[in-house]
Amino acid sequence: MGLVSKIPEFCLSHWLLRVPLIIIFAQQGLDKIPVDAEVASAYRLPYLVWWVVAWGELGAALGLLLGGAANVKGIHDWLSEAADILTRFSGITICSIMTGVIWIAQPESVLDVLLYDHFHVMLWVGGLVFALRGNRL
Repeated sequence: MGLVSKIPEFCLSHWLLRVPLIIIFAQQGLDKIPVDAEVASAYRLPYLVWWVVAWGELGAALGLLLGGAANVKGIHDWLSEAADILTRFSGITICSIMTGVIWIAQPESVLDVLLYDHFHVMLWVGGLVFALRGNRL
């Protein structure tokens, strides 16, 4: 029996990634409410896009929270699958919003994004983890 096998598994570790993403996206979404056309035009975005971003951020935060909370062993299979789908959809939403944020900044190259916009890249990667893995973390 090796040393690594003696380390207990922490089955709630997905919350260490979920909680910061939930907090950041809820905070950003709430900051945009009430959705205002003047603020949207300040970012040179149509009102509809700004509305989708604001409610998408709130929805992604809520989806990560509910998707993780419903991920309990011993529950019905359909509820577990619904929680997994909700988590994946929230991850896709996060990736979509972060792609737009990075794109709006009009970086000169991918290297500029990786070197100077690391906060948005990390949020994008966090969303990608949940989009690809769902509740199977």
